[in-house]
Amino acid sequence: MAVVGGGMVGLCVAWFLQERGVGVTVLERDRVTPGPVWGGAGASWGSAGWLTPGLATPLPEPAVLRYGLRMLLRPDSPVYLPPAADPALGRFLAGFVAHSTHDRWRAAMRALSPLTRRSLDTFDDLADGGVAAPTRAAAPFLACYRDQRGADALLAELDDVRACGQPVDAVALDPLTARDLAPLLSDQITHVVQVHGQRYCDPGRFVAALADAVRERGGIIREGVGVDKVIDLGSRVVLALADHTEPPVHFDAVVLATGAWLPRLAARYGVRSTVQAGRGYSFTAAVEKPPTGPIYFPASRVACTPIGDGLRIAGMMEFRRPDAAPDPRRVDAIAAAAGELLRGVDLRSRTLEWVGPRPCTPDGLPLVGPTSSPRVHVAGGHGMWGITLGPITGRLVAEALVDGRTPPELAPFDPLRRPTPYPRPTSWARPAASARRHR
Repeated sequence: MAVVGGGMVGLCVAWFLQERGVGVTVLERDRVTPGPVWGGAGASWGSAGWLTPGLATPLPEPAVLRYGLRMLLRPDSPVYLPPAADPALGRFLAGFVAHSTHDRWRAAMRALSPLTRRSLDTFDDLADGGVAAPTRAAAPFLACYRDQRGADALLAELDDVRACGQPVDAVALDPLTARDLAPLLSDQITHVVQVHGQRYCDPGRFVAALADAVRERGGIIREGVGVDKVIDLGSRVVLALADHTEPPVHFDAVVLATGAWLPRLAARYGVRSTVQAGRGYSFTAAVEKPPTGPIYFPASRVACTPIGDGLRIAGMMEFRRPDAAPDPRRVDAIAAAAGELLRGVDLRSRTLEWVGPRPCTPDGLPLVGPTSSPRVHVAGGHGMWGITLGPITGRLVAEALVDGRTPPELAPFDPLRRPTPYPRPTSWARPAASARRHR
C-alpha cells in the first residue's frame, strides 16, 4: 500500500498500517525531515510541537471575525491576508466566515472531541511500539495576557470545550506565581491561565523517529519522489510519478496525506473542499534559562516551546500559496510581539527560521477517509493540529483500510462532506508479504 506524503500524518498512517500487517511505501516529494538540522517538508518540522488536546479547537471561530478586514491586510497582523486576486482563497474565506459562528464552532468541536480524547494515548502506543522520540509533560502550560478580558475569554472557551466532550483542567494564576513558574515572562503579563494535562515534543525529532521506525519495520520511504496523478484501475491504483523517466508504480490502495497540496491529487475522486495553506512561521532564539513547558500569548498568536537549549517561537496565520517564498516581515512581526512579552531571550540572533503551510479547511475539520474510490483514501486538512491529531488519525485510517469499514469517529470528517453516513467498502488491504511484492 502507498502513502503519499511523509509528514506527521502520512508517517503515522504508514506506522499504523504496519501494525495491522500491511506493507507500506511512503512517497515524499521533498525530504522526510531528519530532525533538528533540516527544515524538511510540509508543516511538521518547524511547528510549535504542542500535543494539546484541550486546546485543539476549530480554527473558524467568532473571535477571528473581530479582526476585521483592515487588520487582516496589515503585514504585522497575526492573521494576514495578502491583497491578491485569488478565486480559491476567496472561496475558502467565504466558507471560513460562514463557519465562524458559535453554533458551528460547537458542532465542529463535538466532532473533534472523540479524536482529541484519544490523542495522547495514541502517542503512548507509538512509544510502546518503539518510536524513539520522547513527549514531555507541559509542566506548566501557560496562556498569558495583558488584561483580564483575555484570560476570562480563554476560561469561557475551555468551558465550551469541556461541554463538547473534551476534558480540560485550567486555573487562573496570579502574576507572581506565574513568574515563579516561568521567569522569562515580562512585566506586561498581568493575567495567566495554567492548562493542565498537555504535552509537547520536538516535532522534527519526532517525525524523524517515526520515519526510522517505519523503515525498521520493512517499510520503504522514497524521498524526492513527486506524484503527478493517481489512477484507479478498479483492481489496482497506479501512481504516475512527477519524474516522467520513472515508470508508474502500482499498489492495492493509496492514502493521500499531502497537506496543503491535497486537492491536487484528490479532486478527481470527489474531494471538493478547499484546502488553504495557513502558513506559520517560526525561529529559534537563545534563552538564559528555557521554561519547563510551553508559553502561549493568544492575543498575539505567539507560541513558545522549549526545544533543546533554545526557545522555538512560532506564530502567524498567513493565507498564501503553500510554496510561496517566505516573507521576512512575518518573522520580524513575531519577534517584535515576543520582545514585549518575554525577557532573557535573545531575539536578535535568530536561527532555524522556517515557514510551513498548515492545511486549513473552511469548516475547521480535517478530511479523513475514503473518497469516491474505495482504493483512494485521504488524511489531511488538520490545520494547526496535525501534530496533535496525527497518531489518532493514522490509527483510524489504518482501521478503515484493513477492516473495510470507516470507524464512527471519522464520520464527521468524510472528505466528500456527504450529509449522511455512507456504505463502507470491503477491505482492500493485503498482508505485508503480498504488499511488498507489488511496491
